[in-house]
Amino acid sequence: MTGPDPSSLIHDLLAGSAPFALIARGPAAGDDATVEVLTGDVVDVDLLADIPLTDAEGVAREVLALVPFRQVRERGFVCHDDGAPLRCLVIGERVALPRAGVMASLPSAPVELADAGFDIADEEYADIVRRVIAEEIGRGEGANFVIRRDFVAGVDADPRTAALTWFRALLEHEKGAYWTFAVVTEGHIAVGASPEAHVSAQDGIVTMNPISGTFRHPAGGATADTLAEFLRSTKETEELFMVVDEELKMMSAVCSDGGRITGPHLKEMSRLTHTEYMLRGRSDLDPRDILRETMFAPTVTGSPMQNACTVIARHETTPRGYYSGVAALFTPNGNAEGPTHDLDAPILIRTAYLVDGRLRVPVGATLVRHSDPYGEVGETHGKAAGVLGAIGAIPRDVPAAPAEADPDAPVAERRPLAEDPAIAELLASRNDRLAPFWMNPQDPDGSGPFAGRTALVVDAEDRFTTMLAHQLRHLGLDTRIVHWADAVEADVDAADLVVSGPGPGDPRDDDSARIAAMRDVVSRRLSRGAPLLAVCLSHQILADQLGIDLAPLAQPHQGLQKSVDVFGEPASIGFYNTFTARVAPGDTRRGLSVGRGSNTTEVVAEIAADAETGDVYALRGPGFASVQGHLESILSRDGMRTLERLIAHAL
Repeated sequence: MTGPDPSSLIHDLLAGSAPFALIARGPAAGDDATVEVLTGDVVDVDLLADIPLTDAEGVAREVLALVPFRQVRERGFVCHDDGAPLRCLVIGERVALPRAGVMASLPSAPVELADAGFDIADEEYADIVRRVIAEEIGRGEGANFVIRRDFVAGVDADPRTAALTWFRALLEHEKGAYWTFAVVTEGHIAVGASPEAHVSAQDGIVTMNPISGTFRHPAGGATADTLAEFLRSTKETEELFMVVDEELKMMSAVCSDGGRITGPHLKEMSRLTHTEYMLRGRSDLDPRDILRETMFAPTVTGSPMQNACTVIARHETTPRGYYSGVAALFTPNGNAEGPTHDLDAPILIRTAYLVDGRLRVPVGATLVRHSDPYGEVGETHGKAAGVLGAIGAIPRDVPAAPAEADPDAPVAERRPLAEDPAIAELLASRNDRLAPFWMNPQDPDGSGPFAGRTALVVDAEDRFTTMLAHQLRHLGLDTRIVHWADAVEADVDAADLVVSGPGPGDPRDDDSARIAAMRDVVSRRLSRGAPLLAVCLSHQILADQLGIDLAPLAQPHQGLQKSVDVFGEPASIGFYNTFTARVAPGDTRRGLSVGRGSNTTEVVAEIAADAETGDVYALRGPGFASVQGHLESILSRDGMRTLERLIAHAL
């Protein structure tokens, strides 16, 4: 069937007042490339659960939702609340038109900008980077944080004309986008080329796409040599591993099989190249619940997620609006059983917003322990340039041709850098460092060495506990997670094994209710001689109760992989700690009194510590074991083996 004439449809959109959305999914693919045109009615709702996926008669319908950052309140996280609505376009009609025909019909005259520039000056942003590294990462508040700044300008053009002009420019000049889109509703316009799918769900398969590590193309464009130098960067590699860990936490919360990693791959765009992985797992949850449990991507917030939101609120002085939220398309799938809608939800980044004649392009940089402040300033410039260059607000770069290519060949015919053998080898070599557990199918089947036992995981506000719980189930333990504030004594006493989890913060903080609660969990199990495994923060709390000193590290170990000796067996483990328990070098055993009142008993704790610094990597004694590293992390190549050993000892 022949669809409507693109020229006539675009004319009607420009001349009308009704809301609409244009979506081009994926890069252009010859004659099959299309633009989806969605029209319907706008409904603003309060909660994700309120997204109207059915009509009054219960008939499934398609909905495009713009989810603002303020929805993190649904998970109890803090934010600057600007009241941005959870805006839903309830789709009444959709048509798919040839991309070439739409391009030819869209306006192309440049949109003039006035008073353009960043709202936060470069030097001021560099100061923010320094403070986050010193005051947040340096004090154990988390591994990485994303702090944004906005490129702003005045726009005097007709809003619909500006939106369609920018959409055309992004479609033409910003290659590699996952979605290129324009969403036009009353009083608000969003036009973007998002490189990153946050989460999708189709036929029960959930996919997440963590992207991190940003290579800003040099003048003239990227080459294999300049890209190879970027791929060898420890900072960029560890940055990607940290966000994969964070998204695996989410996958483990929504997928029965935890999530499997494939990659890494390159995401090549006009001015930037990113590194990425794909995560896949199986889930039967409602897609709105999947979206809630995965709010929002660590690539635009940080980790651990809850504390990242707190840090953002401390260092960003204005609300985020829709930046780092998602555009979520819910499409009926005709399933009689299970979820009735599929979900496709890219992250709202590389997006221009137009409200009341003001353009805003928010961009952020991921700050880690060894970030260079001016390097992060440059990263925000590069990310903004991806949008601004495409829409013609700044000059566009011309990519450099590979040395072996015909210099006269069109850019589109040049070989992608990912196909260069040296680049492919560098990418593949990254997986040598990672845990095989997360790269192989690992759906727990109820068997395992500890089948028939129960485990209670106490969450101290780091959802690494979801990954830990998945691994415990894989080892046969019937496992559930409880938040630290809900860990009642009866539950703590009843479990065969209690896993006291990791979390942010200073284990010496006497004013923290969370630290106090975790101390009680550890003390209760220890005094009763009941099996206990303590991880990271809880390992430090256990060490403190055993009379071992705690101290901050000179350099935080956030996302650091180390090979350490764990009671006579070498293990490659990922570390996310700012504080450490510390003994005199060579100290491997300590006799201690533990317990409360008449329940005080003498125990001997074995200590696995660094031979030079005395930093304690693991402890074990009668009925307890602990580990400073995260055995559940993708950085823990020997994580499952070490976890099984420590649990066997504790039990």
